[in-house]
Amino acid sequence: MMNAKQIAIVGASGYSGEELVRLLLSHPHAELAAVTSRQYAGQTLAQIFPKFAHHPRAKALRFSEPKVELLAKQAQIVFLALPHGVAAEFAVPLLELGCQVIDLSADFRVKSAAVYKDFYAHDHPAPELLAQAVYGLPEVYRAQIKQASLIASPGCYPTSILLPTLPLLRAGLVQPTGIIADSLSAVSGAGRKAELDYLFVECNESVRPYGIPKHRHLSEIEQELSLAAGSPVTIQFTPHLIPVNRGILTTLYLTPTSATLDQLTACYQAAYANEPFVRLLEGKALPDTKNVVGTNVIEIAWRLDPRTGRLIVMSAEDNLVKGASGQAVQSMNLMCGFPETAGLI
Repeated sequence: MMNAKQIAIVGASGYSGEELVRLLLSHPHAELAAVTSRQYAGQTLAQIFPKFAHHPRAKALRFSEPKVELLAKQAQIVFLALPHGVAAEFAVPLLELGCQVIDLSADFRVKSAAVYKDFYAHDHPAPELLAQAVYGLPEVYRAQIKQASLIASPGCYPTSILLPTLPLLRAGLVQPTGIIADSLSAVSGAGRKAELDYLFVECNESVRPYGIPKHRHLSEIEQELSLAAGSPVTIQFTPHLIPVNRGILTTLYLTPTSATLDQLTACYQAAYANEPFVRLLEGKALPDTKNVVGTNVIEIAWRLDPRTGRLIVMSAEDNLVKGASGQAVQSMNLMCGFPETAGLI
């Protein structure tokens, strides 16, 4: 590939890492130069992910131990698909060595080190970088992402809540108080790990809430909602685990200021009509995870309930694509000046 950007993925063996591999192997302007995994070091991509074995790169590329100095020589852009707390340990030296970093963990999403400690129960590992990190929501921060060296890619739940809510708050069409978000997430949202709660027999034929009343993602959700509203916003958020592999469905309950359905529709059209990865549903259609799984698209629909006076907004996305790796690649495209949809359609 002529003039292709050289890319590395640190933590390429998890679900988000695997999804990054899938997207970047077929990306027209990027070449996968390095993939790291301590447990699979020395084995080829094709051995660990047989589904990619047909790709010539997958037969040649081997997982390696994550060594910062080597990664900085191999790649211009490094994706960190690592647990929170660990990602920052790589981000700091990689940035110093001149790499651009796209972090899929929570380490740089929250602007306040104190809020991070409150929600993640340990001191922030690199508070000096918080000011320069750009929140990687392309539909909202496109201009900043283009100039960034450190991207904090949003969480899956936050994406499903923020994209439907931010335009309404910015336009003053809904109250910033009393917002309720109910979300249903696939089991892959918990990551690739062998824990009792996520075994097939525990999850199958089971729907359950968790992370009540203070799920970690609330920190970035409330930060971004507060910025849009221009005042502190606190919401009620209840996540649920449902027995599917992929997808998030979110239902939001909002109080309109005095907005009509036409005003709400006009607001969404103004925000998203030209967005390649936001599908505004017209007519009777409602979001459905089966229509977005495997894609970088979020579906959004809205209804005013004349009985309760509430606005109901619903969204559906693939938690591993628009909720994680696809959105991260979307940010990479913006950083590099590639077409925003490259490798994602």
